[in-house]
Amino acid sequence: MTDTAHDAIYLDGRSNRKRSVALRLRLDLEIVEHERVVERWPYDQVRRADGPPEKLRLRCASVLPLARLEVSDAATQEAIVARCKSLYVGHAASTQTWRIVFWSLAAVCSILGLAFFGIPFAADRLAPMVPTALERRIGEAVDRQARAIFGGKTCDGAEGQAAFASLIDKLRRAGEIDIPLDASVLSSDMTNAFALPGGKIYLLDGLLQKARNPDEIAGVLAHELGHVQHRDSLRKIIQTGGTSFLIGLLFGDVTGGGAMVFIGRSLFDASYSRDAERDADAFAIDAMHKLGRSPKPMGDFLFRVTDEGKYEKTLSILASHPLTEERRDLMAKQARANTGPELLSPGEWRALKNICRAGSTMTPKDASQVSEKVTPGKEGK
Repeated sequence: MTDTAHDAIYLDGRSNRKRSVALRLRLDLEIVEHERVVERWPYDQVRRADGPPEKLRLRCASVLPLARLEVSDAATQEAIVARCKSLYVGHAASTQTWRIVFWSLAAVCSILGLAFFGIPFAADRLAPMVPTALERRIGEAVDRQARAIFGGKTCDGAEGQAAFASLIDKLRRAGEIDIPLDASVLSSDMTNAFALPGGKIYLLDGLLQKARNPDEIAGVLAHELGHVQHRDSLRKIIQTGGTSFLIGLLFGDVTGGGAMVFIGRSLFDASYSRDAERDADAFAIDAMHKLGRSPKPMGDFLFRVTDEGKYEKTLSILASHPLTEERRDLMAKQARANTGPELLSPGEWRALKNICRAGSTMTPKDASQVSEKVTPGKEGK
């Protein structure tokens, strides 16, 4: 077998071109191409390299590091193994490489597991412990991003603001919310409403214009007040902030340069958990019942807006957690006859609908009634 040529694939270590060669097993392992010996590998310098199990891939310690031989024939493999007594010297390095790969993958899986399971668990327990003052500061930081993302200015129609403040105050009392609220209408065409940490609530004019009566908007605002009461926005920021840090750790960005932008945007672009949405819906239903109003208009409103197919899929309250049809059915089951007064008078409702537009739509009598309702010192539980 000494003079017998055996087929193999040869890479010379200078290029990635695979060359078909013959092997002669003489004093050295000779690599022959076109009847010419191009390399001689001493048997004691031949080492096994990583490769498929059905092939014997070889390297030589005394030639270029990237030079390789690939032998497929089983008989040739046995002959080479019999002559190369140091074939597996240093092969433990390959095992070490696989260990590094294994533990690296294990670390990645651990970080992802912590991001998707550990941090949400921790966020549920940390959110109630955050002081209100700190929550307000977080809300202020995210608020700047909210205005930049939606690109809408605060609507400042005086009569509309008075009507809006009156509606928010009624819902706050019904929900027994003690923290101060900062609610505004933004002149954005997007159909959305959202709550930020620290009691900040925004209603976008695009959603307001789709509402047909005050009860529809009141239900939506009560839902957002439910998120405020349960501190869902703060919980989401803790969760997203921790997750973004871990993801940054994975990809080498631990400076936090883009963390706040990512956190703020994710608050608007993604919905709350299914449980958080159900709890906010339950809060809205209870608040409407205490005001002597039915929650059914809210469910009909959300389903109607969703059914139009013109809303952004990522909007918080319209993101169907649970599905909007399911929510409509729930609120229909909780429907009651209206026993309480209208939440807004016709004049107040017209003023609220036009809060982002110049000009008043209220009569002097309407305006005086709104002024009386929101005058400090006339509160009472």
